[in-house]
Amino acid sequence: MQSLSPWLLAATCAALVGLSGNAAMAGDADAALRSIYVAEWQWRNEQLPDTEDSQHSIRDHLPKVDPASQEMRLRMWQDVLRKLDSISRAQLSPTEQLNYDVYRPQIQALIADQQFRGFEMPANADTSFWTDLGYTARRPFSSIKDYRNWIGLMKDIPRYFREQTAEMREGMKRGFTPPRVTMQGRDASLTAVTDAAPEASLFYTPFKDMPGIAETERVNLRAQAIAIIRDSVQPAYRDLLKFVRTEYLPGSRTTLAAYDLPHGKAFYRAKILEFTTLDEDPAVIHAFGESEVKRLHEQMLDVMKETGFTGDFTAFLKFLRSDPRFFAKTPEELLMHAAWIAKRFDGKASQYFGMLPRARFAIRPVPDDLAPFYTAGRGGPGLYLVNTYDLPSRPLYNLTALTLHESAPGHAFQMPLALEHKDQPEFRQHTYISAYGEGWALYCESLGQEMGMYETPYDRFGMLNYQIWRAARLVIDTGIHSQGWSRERAVAYLRDVSAMPAHEIETEIDRYIAWPAQALSYYLGEDAILKARAKAEKALGPQFNLRAFHDTVLELGSVPLPAMAARIDGFIAGGGKGPYPDME
Repeated sequence: MQSLSPWLLAATCAALVGLSGNAAMAGDADAALRSIYVAEWQWRNEQLPDTEDSQHSIRDHLPKVDPASQEMRLRMWQDVLRKLDSISRAQLSPTEQLNYDVYRPQIQALIADQQFRGFEMPANADTSFWTDLGYTARRPFSSIKDYRNWIGLMKDIPRYFREQTAEMREGMKRGFTPPRVTMQGRDASLTAVTDAAPEASLFYTPFKDMPGIAETERVNLRAQAIAIIRDSVQPAYRDLLKFVRTEYLPGSRTTLAAYDLPHGKAFYRAKILEFTTLDEDPAVIHAFGESEVKRLHEQMLDVMKETGFTGDFTAFLKFLRSDPRFFAKTPEELLMHAAWIAKRFDGKASQYFGMLPRARFAIRPVPDDLAPFYTAGRGGPGLYLVNTYDLPSRPLYNLTALTLHESAPGHAFQMPLALEHKDQPEFRQHTYISAYGEGWALYCESLGQEMGMYETPYDRFGMLNYQIWRAARLVIDTGIHSQGWSRERAVAYLRDVSAMPAHEIETEIDRYIAWPAQALSYYLGEDAILKARAKAEKALGPQFNLRAFHDTVLELGSVPLPAMAARIDGFIAGGGKGPYPDME
């Protein structure tokens, strides 16, 4: 071959493999893109801390979060973006075009967060760097290496907390903090560690039950854990507690809006793009939310009449919030109701989905140290958490919608399916895009009507209550962050349009204040899925297969909404055939 002229060599190679010049370029472009995202994803996993959705093995250290490390990350992601921009999307294969469309916005969001110095605010009303450690502590440990690594990680906590505290002080200097009102009482998650005996600490959780570990190793590892919790972890938490109480809380801003932060308008718009994958004007989102609240309110009035209630809407809400029939008497009763709802769905699953996840999930109460400020429930791979704190704030008429959202076919169904797609790159398997994930879970709540999951008018009202709650978020989030709403106005608005209990309204409003734009992802995501389904139903007519549609959406993993809409266009063009035709 070396004796052939260059043009003859190229022609011969093309003939041998049966490829056009364009296909060859596609192969080169595909390889270039894969080399970028494979290397960056491996690097990124080492750079970022674990969260409640992390799936990798237990580490023996925590990431560096000092200024030099943060600057290094920015430079790295900027370099990755330059490399991506050197690749022509048009030259990629269809598979890699989709990967590009998922991956590039991730890198852009990571760059934006570094440029806005988001790392200087590593705590808010919903999550914080110290509570995230608790999620790791509660993960299943499967080997002696996991226990040893956890001990190593605990040793690293003092250094990690010092660096996080230094970043928070820098944020304070420029007014980049959570609103003070949203952080009131959040020190309870710190005192849960400082005030507990080492053996009762959440950090000791992995050592309570150590299946498969020899007794001599158990004794040794438990002794090490107790010593490190006492001598390293708890002193670090005490120092952090003092900082939060004496410096951070008094020094936090008294304003609420994202617009009041440094570069606030640009920051909020960037967060809207990050969480919704849509570049929408806050005023447009606000107006859409108002129209949807009005539409859903009319439906709620209709269901209220079905119950036979003769008073007005305000009186009905008061009735729902106070009548004992709507509340569990014990935490165990609430958990059992949730479990029964989840099993009822199991009996219907094959009618609506072709591919079912192999992974199962447990149902557990939210841990005590998180429960007072936690949402009503949260789900993900292997777990559906139900908040049993303050039972008068956990009405049963909401529980079916909550369970469909957080367990199956919502988060504990969609996320495991994504992890099972081993033919997709790892960054796709492990990516969680809020607009897709929360949009899918909210869609599952409305799907419950078709599945016959809402057995009483009160259950259907609960579903509509959850729908209007998410529509109201569009109004409240944009109202707070771009229109100057007060906390009191936001609380009053949600109280007036929904049957949410008072405690949950308070915790939810603080969450929206402290986490700009995240609350927008739910309803906008559901709206995109519903519109894609309506388009497919209209175009395909009698050929439309609901199981094939669901499988097509879920097979994507977690993608930006425009990518999901484009895939459904392809689904329509292909005659409505899903990814698993033998199952449909």
